[in-house]
Amino acid sequence: MWQALVGSNGRSDAPVDTIEDIVSQHSVVEAVDIAPNDPIVGYFQTVNNVVEIDKLTLDSPAVQALREAGVKIAVPLLSQGELIGLLNLGPRLSEQEYSTDDRRLLSNLATQAAPAVRVAQLARQQQSEAQARERIEQELRVASVIQQTLLPQSVPEIEDWEMRAFYKPAREVGGDFYDFLELAGGKLGVVVGDVTDKGVPAALVMATTRGILRAASERSESPGAVLRKVNDMLYPDIPAKMFVTCLYAIVDTTTGKIHYANAGHDLPYRRTETGIDELRATGMPLGLMPGMEYEEREVTLAPGESVLLYSDGLVEAHNETREMYGFPRLKGLVATHEGGASLIDALLSDLTKFTGPDLEQEDDVTLVTIRRTVSKSEANPMPTLDAKTEFKSLDEFLVQSQPGNERQAMERVADAVKNLDLPTARLEKLKTAVAEGTMNAMEHGNKYDADTPVSIVVAASEAAVSVKIIDSGGVEEADKSSDAETPDLVAKLAGLQSPRGWGLFLIKEMVDEFKTTSDDKHHNIELIMNLGGGEDGNR
Repeated sequence: MWQALVGSNGRSDAPVDTIEDIVSQHSVVEAVDIAPNDPIVGYFQTVNNVVEIDKLTLDSPAVQALREAGVKIAVPLLSQGELIGLLNLGPRLSEQEYSTDDRRLLSNLATQAAPAVRVAQLARQQQSEAQARERIEQELRVASVIQQTLLPQSVPEIEDWEMRAFYKPAREVGGDFYDFLELAGGKLGVVVGDVTDKGVPAALVMATTRGILRAASERSESPGAVLRKVNDMLYPDIPAKMFVTCLYAIVDTTTGKIHYANAGHDLPYRRTETGIDELRATGMPLGLMPGMEYEEREVTLAPGESVLLYSDGLVEAHNETREMYGFPRLKGLVATHEGGASLIDALLSDLTKFTGPDLEQEDDVTLVTIRRTVSKSEANPMPTLDAKTEFKSLDEFLVQSQPGNERQAMERVADAVKNLDLPTARLEKLKTAVAEGTMNAMEHGNKYDADTPVSIVVAASEAAVSVKIIDSGGVEEADKSSDAETPDLVAKLAGLQSPRGWGLFLIKEMVDEFKTTSDDKHHNIELIMNLGGGEDGNR
């Protein structure tokens, strides 16, 4: 909307030789507002000289307003073909018409004044926009502080566990979130979520989702039920075309069991002794459809294993050539780090290396790691070697008590002794003994309980290799092993002798020396293989 200045008569007998003479004879009495869609706007954009208002025949509210204000003549102020204002004068007191010189001077004034008026308008507009930006930036800074207070101020400190988290929004505020919830029975709720879109709308949905999820977790012990409740409460009020992906896990810090459900979020990675696997569970994102069901899964973290939860801002980051960071790169990096702070530092460093330090962050990035540490106070502590034996440790590790993991133990022992003077045939015998001993420990000592691992220690002296295999069978299981009869093939086939005893018999035949010790909690066998010897495997 434009404002047109209106002048009234001054002296009618003064000479009119300059613009100042014309202006000095008039004073401003009021302003007339002209709407941008008024027909007079288009008319003035085609005229570049003085217009007599009384002679206009336009059906225009602005023309009527100018006449009522006493405007006699008007000169449009044009800038690059755009009407930016009007220069208006009322009638003379002498009732004489404006002369040709008057009109020429007014046209010159309009030509000279238009650029100055345009500059002044732009300056005022920039000042107004700068003030508006400052208000917005201040509001965003406040929103960022509020959002940061909604995120955990610290990670839980739990014995034999390591929790770490990282969060960085792409803008002042973001749609990612994570949370740690203290639950009954020594359990811990872990949440990672991602709201579609960025900025203030996503931040508002993030805060709402977090509040609903916290309330729902207090009333249900099932992760699937929690997500179902959050979805049904979020659906009626979430803005159109927005939804939330979310993974909710309940960690039993006593047993290592993780019970989880997934609402369309990126799959977490679990790192174990055998490699990397994905924690899969199906479910629709929150807020898309009511009445959704969420699959629940359960895994157990053994000591030394870890889980990484993350948002898509990591895997969907691009470099300068628009190549995406991707899941394979992430998986490969997770495989080389134990978890915890070192994994997060490695991921952020690799992400910066991939995108470049100056590339603008595209999306929010959230990382949460959960790692079950190997503690000396665990039920199955690693035994220490007697210094008098002059054996030096080559490797110490845990094997989860699950069928098939004896091969993992066998290969790791072989790798630990690969640089020793052990002939190939004798190495194969040691591997067979280790596999059989580990399988017996997992099956008979630990009853294939995944939460009770087998401990293995590999050591060597100048003359021999020692492999200790420890389970939780204790004295009772050791007594059962010692009670097994010496295997007799004919008697066993005839059913006259128990099937037990073959494994122990095989182990003893494969190594040079076999030792066994037990206490109330542990059963320990030690396999000793002398270095050197014939290539055929004989001593």
